[in-house]
Amino acid sequence: MAKPKQKPSPMCPCGSEQVFEQCCEPYLSGAATAPDAQALMRSRYTAYTLGNEAYLQNSWHPSTRPATVLDDELSKSCLWLGLTVIGYKQQDQSAIVEFIAKYKINGRAGNLHEISQFVFENGQWFYVSGAQE
Repeated sequence: MAKPKQKPSPMCPCGSEQVFEQCCEPYLSGAATAPDAQALMRSRYTAYTLGNEAYLQNSWHPSTRPATVLDDELSKSCLWLGLTVIGYKQQDQSAIVEFIAKYKINGRAGNLHEISQFVFENGQWFYVSGAQE
C-alpha cells in the first residue's frame, strides 16, 4: 500500500507554527544541525511525515540505530496528524523529550505518547531511545 500523501502546507509539520523552510527544513536538508534535543525531536517527527529515511537514520545514535526505520508496511501507510511536546528536560550532554504524536492508519486514529532519550556527541544531538507511555 502506498504511503498516504500529506497535504502540502508552507507550515512546518512539527507544530511549531513556523514556516517549514525556517523551521525543520534546514535540519532535514543538512544545512544546519538541531540546536537542542527538542528541535531534533521535532525535525524527526517532520522526517516521519515526509518519509525521510536518511534523516531518521542519520539522527539516530549509532549504538541503537536499526538497519531501517520506514521498512514495514505499517509505518509506510501512517498519516501523521500532529505533534504536541509535553515536556523537555536537558542536563549536560543528555536530554529527555516527552511528546504525543497523532496519526491515522487505515482510517483509524491513534496517539503515540513517548518519552525519548537524546544525547549530544561530536557537536550533534542524537535520538537514542524512547519509551511509550
